[in-house]
Amino acid sequence: MDGVDVAAAELRLDGDVLELRPLGSTTVAYPPDLHRDLLAALPPAPCSAAELCRLDTLVGQHFATAAGVGLELADGRADFVASLGQTLYHWVQDGRARGTLQIGQPAWIAEATGLPVVSDLRARDVAAGGHGAPLAGVLDALWLADEPGPGVALNIGGIANITVVGGARPLAYDTGPGNALIDLAAARVSGQPQDTDGAIAAGGTVRADLLDVLLADEYYRLPPPKSTGKERFNVAYLDRALAQVDIADADLLATLTELTAHTVADACRAAGAVRVVASGGGVRNPVLLAALRRLLEVPVLVSDELGLPSDSKEALLTALLGFLTWHGTSGNTPGTTGAAGPRLLGSITPGAGPLRLPAPAVHPPTRLRVQPGDTA
Repeated sequence: MDGVDVAAAELRLDGDVLELRPLGSTTVAYPPDLHRDLLAALPPAPCSAAELCRLDTLVGQHFATAAGVGLELADGRADFVASLGQTLYHWVQDGRARGTLQIGQPAWIAEATGLPVVSDLRARDVAAGGHGAPLAGVLDALWLADEPGPGVALNIGGIANITVVGGARPLAYDTGPGNALIDLAAARVSGQPQDTDGAIAAGGTVRADLLDVLLADEYYRLPPPKSTGKERFNVAYLDRALAQVDIADADLLATLTELTAHTVADACRAAGAVRVVASGGGVRNPVLLAALRRLLEVPVLVSDELGLPSDSKEALLTALLGFLTWHGTSGNTPGTTGAAGPRLLGSITPGAGPLRLPAPAVHPPTRLRVQPGDTA
């Protein structure tokens, strides 16, 4: 929730091979007051219909600004904008996703850019019995199709998720907290939104008693597919754990960092991973990355080493999902999200003129090739 990740990309379908060339990426930070109000709206805090309407509008307007930056990265030329939205709530009950809410009204993007907008990309998968997350499995399965396996594509955002490619069956799921609890603790300890470079954690010691309390969470023992979010791993969750243990600030950050590494490593081992390719903001935390490499006895690479910029991977995933919808082909991987079958994802908001879609793709893609491009 620090800001909006923006990427421009050129995508082209050549038979069953999808070529992706990054044209540039950046992050457009939320204004401080909007950032504060978004955090304040997260569960378990109450959020009124009036506040939800206000945030949906303000986030949509900020997305419109970010889309304008994306157009600059694309030299002013684009066919459409894809928006994954800002998640406020992901409703999971009895192990099943019942609904998901992403805000950021796409009409503001269409009005500002004059371009069609593909948005609300998770809900159809949920309606088809899936979890609507992690959708990264679509990109990972195409991108790593020819790599040795079983391999794991790991994304460490607020929540960490993995995609298993080349295993006995398609598999993708949320492993648990990525940066979510680390960021909450860093804000409490230092007043900063994150533990930059893992500096606080580096000065602490992992406390086995707190780690045991955290690892007792039943989520880690649920079978995949499964999904979670900040509606679970939030301030109240952290406070309940801390009520059982008295701990110094640096030790708290060290233990939460170890929790993320431990739960991710457990998931990778269960998948029989021969290699892990990591992306997301968590790869910029050297303490977290070192813990992962210590706990796993297989190579842990950063996605940049295979040509896909880790900082913009989720934004490029969004572009890919929008492209698939635009070309009339499914954007989910049912074996990973749990959906009943492949589905066209999202809704399309027309731009300044009549909506004209290209002819549907004859063959769905089976491979993704990342072409050299501008990754700045």
